[in-house]
This record gives sequence, C-alpha cells and structure tokens, in this order.
Amino acid sequence: MNVTEKKPVRIGLVGAGFMGKCHANAFRAVNGLFDLPVAPQLELLADMDETSAASAASTLGFRRSTGDWRMLVADPDIDIVAITAPNKLHEPIAVAAAQAGKAVYCEKPLSTTLASAARMRDAVAQAGVVNLVGFNFLCNPMVRMARELVQAGEIGEVTSFRGRHAENYMARAEAPHSFRTDPEGGGALADIGSHILSMARYMVGPIVSVCGSTSTIYPERPVFEGSDKTAAVRVDDHAHALLWFQGGQLGSVEANWAATGRTMDLSFEVTGTQGAISFSQERMNELLVYRSDAASGQQGFTRIEAGPTHVPYDRFCPAPGHHLGFNDLKIIEVAGLLRAYATDGHAFPDFAEAYAVQATVAAIHASSQQLNRMVVAS
Repeated sequence: MNVTEKKPVRIGLVGAGFMGKCHANAFRAVNGLFDLPVAPQLELLADMDETSAASAASTLGFRRSTGDWRMLVADPDIDIVAITAPNKLHEPIAVAAAQAGKAVYCEKPLSTTLASAARMRDAVAQAGVVNLVGFNFLCNPMVRMARELVQAGEIGEVTSFRGRHAENYMARAEAPHSFRTDPEGGGALADIGSHILSMARYMVGPIVSVCGSTSTIYPERPVFEGSDKTAAVRVDDHAHALLWFQGGQLGSVEANWAATGRTMDLSFEVTGTQGAISFSQERMNELLVYRSDAASGQQGFTRIEAGPTHVPYDRFCPAPGHHLGFNDLKIIEVAGLLRAYATDGHAFPDFAEAYAVQATVAAIHASSQQLNRMVVAS
C-alpha cells in the first residue's frame, strides 16, 4: 500500500524540546520503515508561546502552530495528542485529550504524584482511547529478546534482578535547577529510576513491596545556569531500593543522575537457576547470556550481537552489527502506537502500566522517609 493511500492520522504535539523533536522525528520516519495501515501527518504543534511554537513548527515540519495547548487538544483535526511538556502539565493535557476522544501518547513519568497518575489512568480508561507512555528503552530488540528468553525458561526459574540507571547530567554542583528538580515532579528516582523500574517489571513481573533510601548529593543548586544565586534542592540525586516481586524474587535498583563518568548506564542482570542475562544501554546492541549447561571449560557469558533476526532490527538494516540508536527506539515505539490506533487495539506500556511504575516510585519515597537505620555493631 502506498503511503498516500493510507488513512491519515493527524498528530498534535505539545512541547518542542529534546523529546518533542524525538517524537516529531519518529512520526516523520515511521512509514518509511514499517508497513502500517495509517500515515501520520504532522498537523499542529503547541509550545510555550506563539513565537516559539511557530519557529518549532517550521523546523519540525508541522503545518500549524499555537501557543496554547488547549486549542490543540480541542482541535477537531487532531487524532493523536503527543505530550512532551514538563511533567506537571501531563495530567491536564492528557485528561483533556482523552475527554475529547483523542489517543494520548505521553512521555514518562506519567505525572507528578500518584493521585495525579491515577486520574490520568482512569481518564483514558473511561474514554476508551488508545494510550501509550514513552518508556522507549523497552522497544530495544535486545531487551525484548531478553524477556523472551526469561519467559521461555531459558535461564531456569528467575531468582533475582539487579538494575541500575545512572547518568552524569546532574553530576556538577553548578548544574542549575530545572523542571527536573521541581519538588512536584522531579528527582532522580522519578526521572530516570522510572526507566529501570519499568525494566524490572518487564523482565520479572509485578513488584509488591519495596524498601528504599534516597539522598541529595548537592543541597543547593544555582537558580539558573551561571547564576550566583542558589536555592535549596528538595529532590533526590541518588536512590537505592530493594524490591520484592509477586513471584517471590528479590531485586535491587539504583537511580543516580549525578554518577560521574556515566552517560547512559541503564543496565540490568536477571539471574536464574540455569543461567543469567546481562544488558547495558551503553552497549545497546549487545546482550550477554550465561547458560549453566555449557560444556565444562566453556562456560561464561556469550555475547549476542543485534542483527536482522532480532525483529524489528530488520526494518532498519539488513546486516548485523550495524547497530540501532536511541531515535530508532522511538520510531519502534511510534509504530506500536500507530498499529494500536489503526486497529483500536492496545499499546504497551499504557497508562495503567505507567501508573504501576509510579506507584513503585512513590512507595520507595515513602520507605525512604520512614526508614529506621540499624547501627552496625562495632
């Protein structure tokens, strides 16, 4: 089917920052890579004001622009509302979009509080609209392969999970306040810890209880880049948590956005009775698999390199070893969204799944506030 013969799906994007550009890029590229029954059209972009919206719309290829997201949501010519605005705006935009009958595609974390996330989850469920949350690292073919190996019993019964998401973008004391450090919705655990928690659930299953601790490495930060004026930091820079899964497995996760030297250490290891799987997003086109039944003297982690047999890598390149990238994962994510929209189906991870991740974040924060430290005997 020719792209011009496909049913058009009109996209409204709220927010034109880094993630907004990623969304726009994915919607532009997806039909050149995937055989979909619909063709996205970049219709309307909303940003903080008319001038910035017009400039971004021109750059990103949207037909129209507005400085008011409410106009975008109410526009009858919009089918899917993509939300890459600051976290505190996720709820009003998503709820209004759902009530207007639009499909909703929202970046993570779902919202700023658990109560807000619940209202968003309920709004899309009541409206019956397709909904998706941008945990795009789950779209990596190697991560999907890891899950398939776990579910097929290739490493035996899962006994534990160890995960980490560490980056260095807040490692400098001079790094200023931003929406990330807003107490209403910021902090390392919510910002990047949500990614590793989504990965833990994806690999092992529901998390039923936690014990966590968070810390603030830099108690003050500049109010803006280069400013001599500082303000107190009321969010976490670093978090650790123990996890208990529904299946009885024990796990642990770390979130740290001040990890000097680390640029994208989203990594995990799943251990089973007959093997183990190890992955790091810093080497996102590789998966390490250990099998206990290997011949004596030949045991060790085997490196599996991404290639066209790891669907949908084949959509991007016919040769192994040429590697996918971050924006390719976003394209894969958008392809899933559009398939769900075209078939009135289910996209994953949806708002219900994102709510479960946010509930885990909230439980870790609550545990950290109540934690009674035991003194080590001397």
